[in-house]
Amino acid sequence: MRHKAYVPGVALLAALAVGCSAGGDGDASGGDSKPGGPTVSPAPPGKYLTLPAPCRAVPRTTLGDLLPGAAELPDAQRDKVFRGVPAVTHDTDRKVGCGWKSDAPDATRSLSVDLERVVSYDPAVSDDDRADTVYGKKERAADLSAATPGPDAEKSAGKSGEPDPEKAKPTSSDGASASPSPSGSSPSASSSASPGVDGGGDGGSPADDLRPRVLDDLGDAAFLDDLLTRAGSTAQHRTVSVVFRTSNVIVTVRYAEQPVLVTKVPDSRELQEKAQALARKLAETLSE
Repeated sequence: MRHKAYVPGVALLAALAVGCSAGGDGDASGGDSKPGGPTVSPAPPGKYLTLPAPCRAVPRTTLGDLLPGAAELPDAQRDKVFRGVPAVTHDTDRKVGCGWKSDAPDATRSLSVDLERVVSYDPAVSDDDRADTVYGKKERAADLSAATPGPDAEKSAGKSGEPDPEKAKPTSSDGASASPSPSGSSPSASSSASPGVDGGGDGGSPADDLRPRVLDDLGDAAFLDDLLTRAGSTAQHRTVSVVFRTSNVIVTVRYAEQPVLVTKVPDSRELQEKAQALARKLAETLSE
């Protein structure tokens, strides 16, 4: 009798334990499944999931125009120049780049193309929005609002005050040439800066046409920077940069020239036009 009475007691305790456990699980699951809770939809991914091969992004015909010195080289050397040099990067899925350089009798030209695919790791922020933030930092770093009709004098000198006569004259290639040339400037130096220069002389374009500026109709956002530098007595070096964003990819085109003669100033208009033309081709290629 005692044995029979004991067994139901154990069964009862086990049943109660199971019932409590089941009730606890049911409450937990019921709490998770209550309707009306807040839901967060992840932000949409960017348009681009991969990047193109940068050293093949620029057609050879375009390279021939941008690197005039390469056309005079033997076939093997010309092919080497046109192949370009890939940029060193630790993640080719996110950042790639390529550079080209050629030496002509009168000047050295260099070109680089860098592409960055931006990915947001915040589900509440889209790749495009994150890319827009990254692009915005680049535009602010260029300090476009500080551009003046003669930015090269300030950029190359690195300070305000009376400009050096040797630098003031070349600076006119970016629009300051509407002012009279310094009386001490030589005719040869003045004439060397004149071919193809914007705003140089009567009837030229407005001085601010070649200033660093925001560009229209290029990607989702774009800007151009133009920097003229000189180190000591060496020839002046001009670098034109065009940066644009399309969806979650940011592209940077840098096109530079350094003449052999110290009196020659790289043509701002030519470099800007060619850099913009290449940037627009790259934007079209990305959109295909």
